[in-house]
Amino acid sequence: MGILERMKLDGKKAFVTGGARGIGKSIATALAEAGADVAIVDLDIEEAKQTAEELKGLGRQAIAVKTDVTNPVEVNAMMAEIVGSFGKLDIAFCNAGICINVPASEMTYEQWKKVIDINLGGVFLTAQAAGKQMLKQGHGGSIVNTASMSAHIVNTPQPQCSYNASKAGVVQLTKSLAVEWAEQGIRVNSISPGYIGTELTLNSPSLKPLIEQWNAMSPVGRMGRPDELQAIAVYLAGDASSFATGGDFIIDGGFTCI
Repeated sequence: MGILERMKLDGKKAFVTGGARGIGKSIATALAEAGADVAIVDLDIEEAKQTAEELKGLGRQAIAVKTDVTNPVEVNAMMAEIVGSFGKLDIAFCNAGICINVPASEMTYEQWKKVIDINLGGVFLTAQAAGKQMLKQGHGGSIVNTASMSAHIVNTPQPQCSYNASKAGVVQLTKSLAVEWAEQGIRVNSISPGYIGTELTLNSPSLKPLIEQWNAMSPVGRMGRPDELQAIAVYLAGDASSFATGGDFIIDGGFTCI
């Protein structure tokens, strides 16, 4: 079988958390274009439904599932709904996350906890749920967690200690799950994007001065595009990456090299 055939995801069933917009939507679209049926998991159910309808236009089965990824009961219900609709789960993208830019000396514990609960706790709960389902099925699978280049550097000039800590935790969580589940054929990897120009980011007046600084610091002189994460997403999701597990794949235009 050639490499292009091995990149196809025909017959695979997937979910993407935070899949209604931005990076999550781009990844969900790539999975669908490669042949997978996709569940769009998001708190914004109306936006999730719209994204699911767009994927159906590609000829794929797609559903929208409203889920708070920090709530174990809702995550279990999410998994039950996905398996009830698709019959199985092959691919999980644990992508939902937030950032709060507040100096550490001023950050409240509630602000700290919100970021950690969503970015790290939510990744654990959804990856755990996916792993348990894959173990039950007995034929392996692929889990991909969205970390960040912020797991490897301290971003400046914006203060974001909680975000950086949460994403570093995602990388180590990914390695831990990869080792635990390797013998069962469940691969667990993470992607660490650099600054990505999502519609929300590019249209934020408060971020415009920061974007100019980020671009000036970047070797390639620009932010990435959400579609520039699609190829690595499809690669890690499918059989072409059968020997890749426990890895963290940095896609940042060389930002962490400087």
